[in-house]
Amino acid sequence: MPFLEAVRLALQTIRVQKLKSFFTLAGVCIGVMFLITVVSIIEGMGRYMKEDLVGKIIAVNSFELRRRPNINMGEMDPSVWEEYRRRRRLYVSDLLPVVEALPEGTKWAQESEGGVQATSQYARPRSTTAIGIDGDWFGIKQLGMTDGRAFTEQEMAQGENVLILGPDMVDRAFPGLDPIGRELRIGGIPYRVIGVTESRGSVFGISFDNFVIAPWRSPIRRLLNPEPQMIDAVIVQAENQTVLIEAQERVRAVMRTRHKLRPGTGDDFSMETSASALEFWDKIEGYLVIAGVALPAIGLVVGAIVIMNIMLVAVAERTREIGIRKALGAKRRDILAQFIVESATLSTLGAILGIALGIALAQAIAALTPLPASVAPWSIVVGVLVGGGVGIISGVYPASRASLLDPITALRQE
Repeated sequence: MPFLEAVRLALQTIRVQKLKSFFTLAGVCIGVMFLITVVSIIEGMGRYMKEDLVGKIIAVNSFELRRRPNINMGEMDPSVWEEYRRRRRLYVSDLLPVVEALPEGTKWAQESEGGVQATSQYARPRSTTAIGIDGDWFGIKQLGMTDGRAFTEQEMAQGENVLILGPDMVDRAFPGLDPIGRELRIGGIPYRVIGVTESRGSVFGISFDNFVIAPWRSPIRRLLNPEPQMIDAVIVQAENQTVLIEAQERVRAVMRTRHKLRPGTGDDFSMETSASALEFWDKIEGYLVIAGVALPAIGLVVGAIVIMNIMLVAVAERTREIGIRKALGAKRRDILAQFIVESATLSTLGAILGIALGIALAQAIAALTPLPASVAPWSIVVGVLVGGGVGIISGVYPASRASLLDPITALRQE
């Protein structure tokens, strides 16, 4: 029997036996729907972690020299935290040797960060994150201005009391007002607002826009670290990954020399890239994908059992039809193909419906909850293949029974 003719007969059967076809479709549809939804959420979370969370914290083609990693995912052994605590802090005196060792054309910036209270005459005191910077910090972070201007070299060098605000801080400290030129007090010291940055968005409902930025040499540094000469990080950005690796090795050599570390002794500092920050997530994501495929597979197994039972019933109900077809010359393989194609067509239609519902459910979850969702094209292909495969596997036994029926016995069946 030609394949298209078998599909046509399968669709005709679906139209005639609507209720039976519905129950046949339901099992595969539900399994594939949850497969698409779960994988979409995992894929969305992966992109969210890589592009939004880590991408907003660590710039592209860059690494951050720190006392310890800035991003820690998963449960950390107490001994590791204790080792981090014992490490030497970074100082401004470390900056010059590090910068001198960098390859030509490499950008750098220094950063200190901490929580502070900011007060304006237009609103009550607000908690915010203060960032003291030097070097090409805005260029590395690719953070532009929506209002006002960035710091001048003179303001950075002299540590003048000027601030650049994040959008959230503008709304909190200067509600309904233009903040440029106005005063904001931090630690009892007045600062003049000169600019407002672009929005950096939010991650899982946590805003990245509640911050103030000041020159590191301004009085704000005394609020950010226990000692005035301490810094939290040196940020290095290269043109490409090759130069970045070279810069990392040069900085590692400088810091090991300054810390007098012997050969074979581990580093007592961290050089964190986006890849290193995501190592833990990459492992978790692999397990989640396996679980996301395995759990809906239970529903598909149930769907396969349902399809097999319904096809066995179909064989029993259509015994006389099978006998007539065999009497008219249909061969065993024609009967076998008819029932296998019918089963595969039913399950594939269920898979397609499940894919559509899965995509809709994933988009609804993304719209109504903080969970991100991004449909993975490979999951759609897997859904169709799984649907068709379930139909073929579950249809083999009923089709085999139908093809082995004796035509004379079948024609006597009422």
